[in-house]
Amino acid sequence: MGQKKPNEGLARLLAETTWTYGTFARAVNKVGTEVGRPTRYDESAVKHWLDGTIPRKEARATILEALSRRLFRPVTHEEAGFPTLQGSGSPLGTVEGLLDLGRQDMDPSRRSVLGAALFSVALTIPDWPDVVGRAEAFAAGDVTRIGFGEVDMVVAMTEKVSDLDDQFGGRHARPMAAAFLVNTVAGYLKAQAPDNVRTAMKSAAADLCYLTGYMAVDEGLHGLAQRYYLKALELAGAANDHLTYCTTLRGMSVQAVDLGHGAHAMRLADAASAASPEAGPRMRAFLSGQQAHAAAQLGHKTEALAFMKSAEKSMEVAESRAKAFGSYDPSSLMYHVAQVRHELGDNVGSVKAMKDSNKLRQSQYRRALVRHQALTAERQFAIGHLEEACASWEVALGDYPLVQSGRADERMREMVSLLTPHAKNAHAGALLDRAKAVGVPVAA
Repeated sequence: MGQKKPNEGLARLLAETTWTYGTFARAVNKVGTEVGRPTRYDESAVKHWLDGTIPRKEARATILEALSRRLFRPVTHEEAGFPTLQGSGSPLGTVEGLLDLGRQDMDPSRRSVLGAALFSVALTIPDWPDVVGRAEAFAAGDVTRIGFGEVDMVVAMTEKVSDLDDQFGGRHARPMAAAFLVNTVAGYLKAQAPDNVRTAMKSAAADLCYLTGYMAVDEGLHGLAQRYYLKALELAGAANDHLTYCTTLRGMSVQAVDLGHGAHAMRLADAASAASPEAGPRMRAFLSGQQAHAAAQLGHKTEALAFMKSAEKSMEVAESRAKAFGSYDPSSLMYHVAQVRHELGDNVGSVKAMKDSNKLRQSQYRRALVRHQALTAERQFAIGHLEEACASWEVALGDYPLVQSGRADERMREMVSLLTPHAKNAHAGALLDRAKAVGVPVAA
């Protein structure tokens, strides 16, 4: 065997990051932990890579993602001096790609693989001009012709699945949505139809893809969620559906900021805002609120407060008009206020805003109420209000057994972690006993 050659590409990238070997190793380990493949790389592993040792395929993906996050741009295998992955030919078209994604999601044996998919800040997000009208000509499938009746059915099904998600969480509803995409919607997208019906069906399919991605986020399947979101962007562009395109970008920004990727979240929120010149006041409020959250996470206080003020003004306009359907309402606005205050270090103000949000939140949004009551408790706990925190956790725990949600599970695990050192306190001890009785999952 020939002698290994030093990996000059990786060395150049490492120099660009200004990281030490140890910092690089820890960044890679962090990405691995996010996707359930924890690693314990150290300085010696980095030295081996630089000396020319090719990491395992799974490790290469986490290395590239860690570098991409640091450098705020996609880093390819070739640039990092790694073997280029062999593709499977030409990229899948919109419908074929949707079928492939949905079939994988329906298959229980693929669950661990899907869960290990990386959330990537280097994911290429198509701009609006790049997706408008860009979809392959769909070949006719089993359904010979569709009309607006089929479009209405897809819209109604999406609303029903959304209601189930709000009430019970996405763990059970998402595979059902995936099966509907594969078994019904994909066929409709291939069917013969007048142009206006075809456009409406693409738009309805985009909405369903967005919802399915949102439910994947709720379960903690962040790489899978990104794939659904990309399909939603493609279909929205093909349908010339500006609203769903912007809504999806906004959802991707929410996902990123909740994972702590403030810069990526800011770029996505800005892209959503730039792509929505004709958005109504309710959408403008949501977009500005999301920009405020991302800016606050980056420590840009002045910018965050300016965005928040803009969101509040837009919400005033929206609420002064006839009530329009939309999930962004005053309770959502107060949640954004709470998140901005928290990111800027004002936990007292954050608790007040969270309480206001919880009071305004409608009861049908049970999953969100569980999560937000738990977040309120965590911030009450952080400012030393143990008994008040236990009261908020008690409310969250009351509804928790009724939802199937990865994010709700995460909040309950955090509750147990925070309260365990205080188990001798009567309120904390009683809450821990109740959590055990209802089966709160403990950290692995």
